[in-house]
Amino acid sequence: MDLWRTCDLLSRGLAQILKAEDISPTQYNVLRILRGSPDGLPCGEIASRMITRDPDVTRLLDRLEKRGLISRFRDTKDRRTVIGKITAEGLKLLARLDEPIQEIHRKQLGHLGRNRLRALTELLAAARANGVDFFYEYICCNEERHNASI
Repeated sequence: MDLWRTCDLLSRGLAQILKAEDISPTQYNVLRILRGSPDGLPCGEIASRMITRDPDVTRLLDRLEKRGLISRFRDTKDRRTVIGKITAEGLKLLARLDEPIQEIHRKQLGHLGRNRLRALTELLAAARANGVDFFYEYICCNEERHNASI
């Protein structure tokens, strides 16, 4: 429960900043992924790199493309593959968001210091590597049972 509370608390600051630009955290995640791959990525690869799983990546990309933040095109080597690529407008949006998001992260976690942040990062990576899906399933199932008994 502490992990969920912390995630919720930290997410609120990010959501506030993104709301001002009318963009969701999931859309922001996609733009960040594509900024790191200037030549673009296949849609399936974008989905696999996302922080949270979105079952409808196509619709998510549709919304970003409609706003002019990404473009999509067919791969010349394999016409079945659709490539998503960030546009100049998408890069401008991320550039506007970079400093405010870094600032909120500094306010939220800066008090921990470099060594504790590194340790936290390592612990979270270890948790993900060791079956976090099982952890989530365990928590969710137990919470549902608990709620049903109330």
